[in-house]
Amino acid sequence: MTTVQRGGGPRSLGASLLDQVLAETLDPAYAQAARAREARAAGDEAPPSRQRRGQLAVALVLVLAGLLAVVTYDQAAAGAQGREEVRSALVAEIEGESETTDRLAADLEGVRAEVAAARADALAATAVGQRVLDRLEDAELTAAALPVRGPGLLVTLADAEPDADEDPVGGTTEADPRGQVRDGDLQLVVNALWASGAEAISINGQRLGPTTAIRFAGEAVLVDFRPVANPYLVSAVGDPGSLRSRFLGSPEVNSLAVISETYGLRFEFAQEDELSLPAGSPPELRSAVPVSEAPAPAPEPAPGG
Repeated sequence: MTTVQRGGGPRSLGASLLDQVLAETLDPAYAQAARAREARAAGDEAPPSRQRRGQLAVALVLVLAGLLAVVTYDQAAAGAQGREEVRSALVAEIEGESETTDRLAADLEGVRAEVAAARADALAATAVGQRVLDRLEDAELTAAALPVRGPGLLVTLADAEPDADEDPVGGTTEADPRGQVRDGDLQLVVNALWASGAEAISINGQRLGPTTAIRFAGEAVLVDFRPVANPYLVSAVGDPGSLRSRFLGSPEVNSLAVISETYGLRFEFAQEDELSLPAGSPPELRSAVPVSEAPAPAPEPAPGG
C-alpha cells in the first residue's frame, strides 16, 4: 500500500507514521492536560473587583480588632481608676473617722479630769472621804487608770530587715512572716518586765492594765483591742538598775534572744531617766458599795484597872 505525497513519488505507510511522530513530539493527552491546568489557573484568579473586596474585608477586620483592643484597654483603665478612687475614698473616710475618734477621746479625757477633780474636792472634805480617796488612788494606779511618769527601761522590738541579696532591685517583694514580731514576742517582754518589778508598762503609748490583752489579728498586733505598728516600743516605769538586771536574767528574755538571733528581729533595750506613760482605758464599773463611817476603836483599859 502506498500514499501519494506532494512533490510526487510514492512513500510507504511506515515512513508516514514516522514523519507524524517526529512532527508531533508532544502526546495529545499531555497537551490536553496542560490546557486544562491553564484553564483552571485562569479561573482561580479573582477579578480586580473581588481582590479589592478581599482587601477591604481584611482592613475592616483589622480595624475592628483595633477598636476591640482600645475598648478593652479603656475598660481596664477605668476599672483600675475606679478601684483607686474607691480606695482613696475609703482612706479619706478612715482618716476622718480617726480624727473624730481622737477628738472624742480628748474630750473624754477632759471630762474625766473634771470628774476626778470634783470627786477629789468632795472626798477631801471629810476624814472618811480622804481615806477613801487614798484607797481609790491606789486602786486606780494598779488598774492603770492614772498617768505615770518616772525612770525606767525602754525595750524596742522590730521586724527583721528585708534581705536585699534575694532581690537585687531592693529587697524581697513579700516579707518573711517568720521575721515579723508576733503577739507572743511582746507577751514575753511584758511578762519579763512585770516579773522584774515594773510598776507601769505601755506599748507604743497604749497603757497595759490587769485585763489588757495582746493579740495578733491578721497582720496587726492589737493592744487592748487597738492596733500598734512596727517598731514596738515597750516602756516600763520602775527602778532602772533593778529592772535591767532582773530583766536580762529572766528566761523570757533568753527565749526572745534566741528568736531574735534565729529570725533577725531587732531586740534592744536602754535605761531612761524619764518615761511618760498615759492612763489606760478605765475599767467598767460593775458594782459599788457605799463606805460608811468606821466605828472608833474602843479605848484600852488602864493598866491594873
